[in-house]
Amino acid sequence: MAEQLINEFTVNRPIEEAWPLITDLERIAPCLPGAELQEVEGETYRGVVKVKLGAISSQFKGEAHFVEKDDVNYRAKIKGAGRDTGGRGNASADITAQAESLSPTSTRVAVTTELHITGKVAQFGRGIMGDVSSKLMSQFADNLNQMIDEQGVGAPEPAAGEVPSADVTGAADAAGADAADVAPAKPQVRKIDGPASEPIDLMGMGGSSLIKRIAPALLAVVLVLLLVRRRRG
Repeated sequence: MAEQLINEFTVNRPIEEAWPLITDLERIAPCLPGAELQEVEGETYRGVVKVKLGAISSQFKGEAHFVEKDDVNYRAKIKGAGRDTGGRGNASADITAQAESLSPTSTRVAVTTELHITGKVAQFGRGIMGDVSSKLMSQFADNLNQMIDEQGVGAPEPAAGEVPSADVTGAADAAGADAADVAPAKPQVRKIDGPASEPIDLMGMGGSSLIKRIAPALLAVVLVLLLVRRRRG
């Protein structure tokens, strides 16, 4: 299933302050419901997104990276892909974010997502993801602005005991080696020790529209059960 999702949100800061924060995936990840960033390797961000539908829970494990980041025109493109760890489907997304100044103290960000879903996760059809993404974006904006109010737009202080990345060139020079002979360093994998996220409640977010879409499937199950019972009787 392929679907285009168009959403927008407002950040309560001027665009010069808002944009660096919006494109700091590590910092804004906890603001997105269900998302949990687990590690960063160079410019690749890996984590999970948890969802539930009634008693059924799913977890998508995946990664994302910037394809383009234009700090002059306040435009960015992100590529993301993930898979359901339970084997029920895969998802990929091409996300474009465009920011514009609303006022000296506020910034609007338009987000266009080209979403591709396969497997059982896609069985609910078109429209559901649009309903859910709109509510998710609203919650994300609320969480982001609350974080800004509490922490400001500047990057938080490094956690105690955090070890900076190794300087390969400096180490080679110290050992008397020619820096030109040193192979490029492979990006280090940095683990993120953040809080666990709560799953996205699709039933609560989708509301009546989700129930309408799964109703035919539920009806079919009921009919099958009735037929089986009659034959057994």
